[in-house]
Amino acid sequence: MQTHTQKVAALGEVLWDMLPEGRRLGGAPANFACHVAQFGLDACLVSAVGDDEPGHAALSELGRRGLDRYIAVVPDRPTGTVGVQFDAAGIPAYEIHRGVAWDFIPWTDALAELAAGVQAVCFGTLALRSPASRQTLTRFLDAMPRGGGRLRVLDVNLRPPLPSDDTVIDALARCNVLKLNDEELPRVAVAVGLPPDLPPEETARRLRADCGLRALILTCGARGSHVFTPDAESHLATPHVDVADTVGAGDSFTAAFTAALLSGADVTKAHRLAVRTSAYVCTQHGATPALPADITQAIR
Repeated sequence: MQTHTQKVAALGEVLWDMLPEGRRLGGAPANFACHVAQFGLDACLVSAVGDDEPGHAALSELGRRGLDRYIAVVPDRPTGTVGVQFDAAGIPAYEIHRGVAWDFIPWTDALAELAAGVQAVCFGTLALRSPASRQTLTRFLDAMPRGGGRLRVLDVNLRPPLPSDDTVIDALARCNVLKLNDEELPRVAVAVGLPPDLPPEETARRLRADCGLRALILTCGARGSHVFTPDAESHLATPHVDVADTVGAGDSFTAAFTAALLSGADVTKAHRLAVRTSAYVCTQHGATPALPADITQAIR
């Protein structure tokens, strides 16, 4: 596969999803990076694993995908794992373990060099739960050059224990593209002081404007998704598909949207590709199935 010159970094957790049928590599940033790479972009994952069998296995899996270059090994912490259970509709529930390697991502000179050269970065709120990783991720974002069409994508991922309002506000200040779902929107709105009784679409518009965002993406499950920009709005229905499971679908949405924007697509085309990609992922088991060529080549 031809790789484009744009370098895209994903910051945060890499872990093993402990599924009923066995473990699969996951974590929202890892899923995002795997999907971005499938679109032919130079994807990088910044995370950490333990010096244990799960960590070695993760490095081997990431190496096969070309994503092991910026993975630190933290000897005194275990590799992250998450218990995953599904309801009758295939919707997952997660038990995310704490005090694991990705809570202690170290800052290095290599990360400083990477930050200076990336065209886009994606980060979430989950990896901001620990002071060590929060410091590294914040330093990376602050080291990125401004301008030049660079994307700083915040994919909100509110999991217990929920981040403080200050943590959410700090993350918002460092992004220019925000993705969140309809359950996360009220929590973020309260954090920035928006009225709690506004309709969701109006809340999204206000949040985008108040934060000076290039785009705000609001996903609403089966009710579709919206993209709000300073100049336009896009709403698309969620396709009806036979759902295998929904693990990683949102991460594939973010990856496709980011890849499309970097390719020069307008927001509407990027939105369409994101919806199409996430719908396909829902028909497959696991977070990062191989995407068909008619999806990965849609922006070339």
